Amino acid sequence: MAKAKDETRVSIKVFLYGIQPQIWRRFSIGMEVTFLALSDAIQAAMGWDNKHPHEFRHGKGKRLVDVIGPVGLEDQTVGEFQDETALTLAEFLGRKKLPIRILYRYDFADEWIHEIVFEKRVAGSGPPELLEGARACPPEDFSGAFAYMRALHGDAEWMNPGYDPEAFDPKAVDFTPKKPRPRR
Repeated sequence: MAKAKDETRVSIKVFLYGIQPQIWRRFSIGMEVTFLALSDAIQAAMGWDNKHPHEFRHGKGKRLVDVIGPVGLEDQTVGEFQDETALTLAEFLGRKKLPIRILYRYDFADEWIHEIVFEKRVAGSGPPELLEGARACPPEDFSGAFAYMRALHGDAEWMNPGYDPEAFDPKAVDFTPKKPRPRR
């Protein structure tokens, strides 16, 4: 087993709420990265284009009122707000016992809700690394989990010809940083 000082990464499982069978990804990432970099890694792992607003929510019990997100959301937060460009995973996790669960909201109109589980500290270095996953992520701008489930059960048409909900190729996930994008 690696010594604590060697455990500079964290293994994370991300899955989408409201969709069965479950769509999920597991990857490891350095604990020195900010929550902005974590958002970028989640976007890459899920196969989305990162073109909508997002936030991370955490708190006690079912009251997830504390937000980690882009500057500009602080006035919309009931609880504590933290800037995602300044807070690192190491600072957030500290010496807390894992697993720790938080939520990731993406595209506030479609309301894609992900559960993030910081599973365990692991040894390693380098860029994010996909470990495993299952099923294709819903097409971006598909109107949320309810519309996706309707299409999955044949009650609505897929807006994306050729989309296969079962197709997921872990080798196709590219964590290479994209060109900088404007922040909302």
